[in-house]
Amino acid sequence: MEVVIAVTASAVSFALGYILNKILVAREIGGAKAEADRIISNARREGEAIKREALLEGRDMISRERADMLEKYQERRLELDRNESRLAHESERLKILKEKLRERKRVLDKRETGLSEMENSLNAKHKRVNRLMEEQNRLLEQIANLSREDARNLMLSNLEEELHHEAGRLTRKILEEAENRAEEEAGKILATAVQRCTADFVVENCVSVVNLPSDDMKGRIIGREGRNIRAFEAATNVDVIIDDTPEAVVLSCFDPVRREIARQSLEKLLDDGRIHPGRIEATVTKVTAEMEKKIRKLGNQLAMDANVTGLHPQLVRHLGRLRYRTSYGQNMYQHSLETAHICGLLAAEMKLDPAIARRIGLLHDIGKSTDQDIEGSHALVGMELAQRYDESPLVCNAIGAHHEEMECESLYGILVQAADTVSSARPGARRETLELYVRRLHKLESIADSFDGVKKSYAIQAGRELRIAVRPEAMDDDAAAELARIVARKIESEMEYPGQIKVTVIRETRASETAR
Repeated sequence: MEVVIAVTASAVSFALGYILNKILVAREIGGAKAEADRIISNARREGEAIKREALLEGRDMISRERADMLEKYQERRLELDRNESRLAHESERLKILKEKLRERKRVLDKRETGLSEMENSLNAKHKRVNRLMEEQNRLLEQIANLSREDARNLMLSNLEEELHHEAGRLTRKILEEAENRAEEEAGKILATAVQRCTADFVVENCVSVVNLPSDDMKGRIIGREGRNIRAFEAATNVDVIIDDTPEAVVLSCFDPVRREIARQSLEKLLDDGRIHPGRIEATVTKVTAEMEKKIRKLGNQLAMDANVTGLHPQLVRHLGRLRYRTSYGQNMYQHSLETAHICGLLAAEMKLDPAIARRIGLLHDIGKSTDQDIEGSHALVGMELAQRYDESPLVCNAIGAHHEEMECESLYGILVQAADTVSSARPGARRETLELYVRRLHKLESIADSFDGVKKSYAIQAGRELRIAVRPEAMDDDAAAELARIVARKIESEMEYPGQIKVTVIRETRASETAR
């Protein structure tokens, strides 16, 4: 019985354990499914979030790429516009050059026609001379019964006299034609030089560029219905040019002092940010007063550097204005200082008073500081200024005579002429474009190469010396010396140049042998 009970208990325990195990397994399966559903739900939510972030990031990236492309497009467009403008300018310049070449060709054709006619005339005259010689030979033999040698000598004498007369007549004719054409040709040459050489100089010396923080400032400078820009131009007497140049405006005026006042005033207005007619007028007035102080300070500094004392305050003011005055690209402030020093040195060498010489050199171009409303050359205007402010007659005369517009009454006038020339003609003092510089060197070498016997020529020292190597078998030492003289005279007659050009002819003969 106990066995049965034990077996029954074991069976019941097994059944209960099995049922309990089934229940636990079912619960675990249900929990796993719930966890799986939760994980799947979380994964879906995270996937949606990642998808949304990816879309937003993609949109931002596309927006940035679009902005970059737009900026590059605008830059490319500006560059293309600049290239187009430059090409248009070059095209216009080429048209002008083409027209000039056509005009030069017409002139050369006309000259060639004239030379051909002259050559035909000379050939005809040569034939006529030959016929006359033959006729005279026959007449002399028949009439005078002269020997052939005597007749030949007589004929040559008559022919020489006739040829001298004919050559003199042709020379006079050629000179008259050259004089008639000289003025016209000189005008054409000067006009061509002005057209080709003045553009950059005028732009550089008549305009100032003011950089802007942004293109929005252009609208503020113009103001409502243009009232700001009109007020600025009226206060400064300077033209304000607002074009398509990015972040920049141009100030144009022939008076460098007014242009400098306008530039400083506009920069102060831009820094302040308040741009309106009242503020513009006040700023220009303030900058004008500051510029006046600066000009007087510059004048005092120039007089001190030149070691010149006792000048009238108004003359000092005019000296300061020279800081903003140029001539052929040379600053008159520095030029006056150089001339003063050179005058002092020359006076010391000649046992004259260096103080008076420095004073004259410092003031010689003072007339260039005056307004263009004053009539007369700068030398005579400077003399009048010196007389007005109690300078001595010696100083006044030297200032007025330094360009030989009046008679020089002392050696100081000669000194200031020499010092002015030295300061102006020194290398680099005055502007010379690269194109003109290269053309001058080529012209020097072409003049030398045009002579027979020249092997090679070299323009050195920035065109201040021309060295010519000749073939030694083609000429002797006397001929080499004569060649140097002829080349120098031809350079003087055909070229314009500052200072002096030294011509050196090199003739070298070498003999060598090898010892064995």
